[in-house]
Amino acid sequence: MRQQKHWYDYLWIVTTIYLILGFFNILFAWIGILCFILPLLFALIGGNKHYCNHYCGRGQLFALLGNQLHLSAHRSIPSWIRSKWFRYGFLLFFLTMFGNMLFSTYLVFSEARGLKEVVTLFWTFKLPWEWTDVSIVSPWVAQFSFGFYSLMLTSALLGLITMALYKPRSWCVYCPMGTMTQGICQLRHKATKGTE
Repeated sequence: MRQQKHWYDYLWIVTTIYLILGFFNILFAWIGILCFILPLLFALIGGNKHYCNHYCGRGQLFALLGNQLHLSAHRSIPSWIRSKWFRYGFLLFFLTMFGNMLFSTYLVFSEARGLKEVVTLFWTFKLPWEWTDVSIVSPWVAQFSFGFYSLMLTSALLGLITMALYKPRSWCVYCPMGTMTQGICQLRHKATKGTE
């Protein structure tokens, strides 16, 4: 029997549109902030990973590409990727890169440095991204867009690589937002048990 589809089963379309829009105008990168705020709110308020399990368009996109389009090897995810040290290590690295991006934005905001119209893939490869007109906003707004889109595009590419090599939703195992929400849920569970 086929499972009934819900509106949130199509959020992979939103993720796809978001990634495409960034190519045409880097300022659309700001929309991606929702992917940071919503999972944390779900975990803090609901004490669950409901966002990850139902509303994450990125996870849905990887499932679609891996399962329906057969782009995944469907191999078991290695134990080192599932290990706590890797997941929390990657989270720490990701947060460091996020902090570095915020600091770069601050430097442009304080006029200590000029705007760099560059998207950085895998935190290393700098791609000039000068076809977008960002003169309509403050330079720091544009700088945040370049940095944030770099993070979002890099994480999407990492997810695609692990999807191709292993199971479709391999990214979900070490996704920084998933690791954070899991940590929040565990802390909430301990706090509730402690008050019983």
